[in-house]
Amino acid sequence: MTVHPHYWQGSFIGDEEAGRRLAGLPAAVEAALAAELDTETVLAACDALAAALRDPAHPVRTRLAGHLPEGEDPAVLAELGGLLGRRELTRKLRRELGGAAPGRLNRAGPRETVYEAWAPVGLVTHVAPGNAATVAPLSIVEGLLAGNVNVLKTSGADTLLTQHLMAELAALDPSGALAARIVVLRFPSARQEWLRLMCAPADVVAVWGGEGAVEGIAAHVPAGCRLVEWGHRISFAYLTEDAWSRADTLEALADDVCLYEQQACSSPQVVYLDTEDEAEVFAFAERFADVLAARPPAAGATPADEPDPAEAAELTTTELMARLEEHLGLTRVFAAPDGSWRVMADTRSPLTASPLHRSVWVKPLPRKRLIATLRPMRRYLQTAGVAAGRTDMAELARTLLAAGVTRVTPLGAMQASYAGEPHDGVYALQRYSRRVAVQADPAAFATVACLDDLARPVTLPAPSGPLLGKEDVQGADRSLARADAELYFRSGGSTGAPALSVFSYDDYDTQMHACARGLLAAGYDPVGDRTANLFYCGSMYGSFISFFSVLERLGGVQLPLSAGPDHRATAQALIDHGADTLFGMPSYLWQLLHAEADALRAYGGLRKVFYGGEHFTGEQQRTLREDFGIEVIRSITYGSTDLGPLGFQCAESSGGVHHLHADLHGLEILDLAEDRPVAPGATGRLVFTTHARRGQRLGRYVIGDLGREVPGRCPCGRHAPRFELRGRTGDVMRVATYFLNHRRFLELAEGPGGHRGELQIRLDGAQARERLTVRVERTAATDGERLREVFLAGYPELRSAVAEGLLELVVEAVDGACLDRSPTSGKLLGVVDARR
Repeated sequence: MTVHPHYWQGSFIGDEEAGRRLAGLPAAVEAALAAELDTETVLAACDALAAALRDPAHPVRTRLAGHLPEGEDPAVLAELGGLLGRRELTRKLRRELGGAAPGRLNRAGPRETVYEAWAPVGLVTHVAPGNAATVAPLSIVEGLLAGNVNVLKTSGADTLLTQHLMAELAALDPSGALAARIVVLRFPSARQEWLRLMCAPADVVAVWGGEGAVEGIAAHVPAGCRLVEWGHRISFAYLTEDAWSRADTLEALADDVCLYEQQACSSPQVVYLDTEDEAEVFAFAERFADVLAARPPAAGATPADEPDPAEAAELTTTELMARLEEHLGLTRVFAAPDGSWRVMADTRSPLTASPLHRSVWVKPLPRKRLIATLRPMRRYLQTAGVAAGRTDMAELARTLLAAGVTRVTPLGAMQASYAGEPHDGVYALQRYSRRVAVQADPAAFATVACLDDLARPVTLPAPSGPLLGKEDVQGADRSLARADAELYFRSGGSTGAPALSVFSYDDYDTQMHACARGLLAAGYDPVGDRTANLFYCGSMYGSFISFFSVLERLGGVQLPLSAGPDHRATAQALIDHGADTLFGMPSYLWQLLHAEADALRAYGGLRKVFYGGEHFTGEQQRTLREDFGIEVIRSITYGSTDLGPLGFQCAESSGGVHHLHADLHGLEILDLAEDRPVAPGATGRLVFTTHARRGQRLGRYVIGDLGREVPGRCPCGRHAPRFELRGRTGDVMRVATYFLNHRRFLELAEGPGGHRGELQIRLDGAQARERLTVRVERTAATDGERLREVFLAGYPELRSAVAEGLLELVVEAVDGACLDRSPTSGKLLGVVDARR
């Protein structure tokens, strides 16, 4: 069977075909870059691959294990899986590029129509080191996260692990966007023509290896191309006097030396003592030699881990030279009889590279000479493992960084890492990206928060898996790892018992930024508007604190009043502080405006209302405009406590029409009775799949709302899909053998009934027949008998139930304060079912 050693954009090919395709590499890169690659596509595929790599029984891991280098522990695949999970990669994106979707052209600041993003450089050519199983695939993933096309060269002696890893990754993306951006070639560096063809069209060339390797590749790097060197680095330990005498310090140092047998750039090659006393240096070296002698050989070591002839010669030469200098009083050597370790004390301070394989120099270096001694080697410095007290640690860290060190860690943790950590003093993703900006006309783009919304639709992975209900999501919240459970909210309880929802702060931040973008689209002006936040606060209810956060991100002027019972005090605060924009629940804002109508009409400064949690009826909106001079009345967001913001209104939206937050969620509209899509334009159940939630999988969540798709592109120019809310599944009541809809009562009341206030339905049981009471807010024009006639005339099912003697219909006018509301959120309860 012929083995094809190269992976090219989705297929394995041989040498002849690879050479032909390399000649056409520039055209292939241009074709790949013409299609957008959403960050979510990369994250979803990497997360799926990570799950497979962490599962010892998964067929993907089994297949890849066959391509590991001889003697390599299969556990390295699980380690790789730990680095490719969504949590780790999202944290890396946030640290290095500032967000989980860094490629989107978002406003650089809320008060200016300047849009910035991180854009791919184009083509990144990677030259990977030999016999480093994880470096090559991780380098490609970094290139993908930045949106680039990636061509990677592996050593001619390497296995095909990277090729098959990338093939498995690409297979997890049905769109083919990942495959189009991955090429992996295996050939020796002696094949210079291939190296030239790889580098000629590159925008960045990333090289892993020593100075010789970098120089060999640099010869092929064209002018203007960025050369990123991931070369060999030297690390060392630094010990203060109070630390080097402790046994735990010696053990921690031995851990750093023995882990990876000093093959990592972060392994200590030199131990510096904060002293000028040569006797202290020799004494410490002897004590440390005893500790190193007690350490067993590396677990799982194979003949491949033994020094090769050149390395063995360097070990022997270095030790012999140090022994010769003992006669000059400059050194003292402590070594294992079998040559498995050596500690070489040297009275001279300059940094000296170790021959590795548990070979350590011990030298004096008082802190006053740190910069002068180390700075000449600054190009090669990486990690300093420090053993010192808290005050000394802070002082030494600053001095070591000034000398050229890029990492300072506690001793014993020199190889430890964290997601998003800089590598050799830089962020890799920034090296593989460009910071780009677009300046737009302030008048034309005042309501546009993200330029990409006008340019193209967001492409997210298709939803899959079973439908989830509220109980399923609550179960997911309860099983959420403590590390991801950072912020707790409770729902208002207007559709049932209050439910707990849990977020990470990263997810909360992402959602608040999305909500802020939606608010700009709805017409909020962070420069001119003076906003009173009148949402309910307390009892873990999230609306007030969420919109406080939204305004904070927008830089808007805010009066954080919250909803309260003292309408007079609230109205006076609005007047005193010049508020012109109100955020709040329709039912509360309606009560406030009518309770303090005279004062607020006399003030005359209210211009905008952004509402959430409920809806203003058409008649109520007309009253706000005519009686109070409100010019803009729009939904502040459509969302839920557990999923966050789901939709937003633009200047062209009205009623229940919203754009989907398509960068956060996918939307399906399913039939009311069957789990299948509805016909275009038909009303069905809204089913949301949420992406980018850390530690949670909220896919295909049946949220309980009804809606329909609004066809066509919105006149505002945005590509985000639109939908119209059509009530809740709970608005449909089974009464007296009939199904009646709360929404229909509202339409009749405000249409032919001319009612401008709130409306609530109460259901009561009785021995003879059930009772349906329509409770309407009392106004000067309220006529209960006329409304009853309107309901009967306009609702055939209701009329039949009453005519058949199955239902008693009552219309009752009450004060708005008497209507039943959620005690947490203040929402009006549309239906109160008191039947038993």
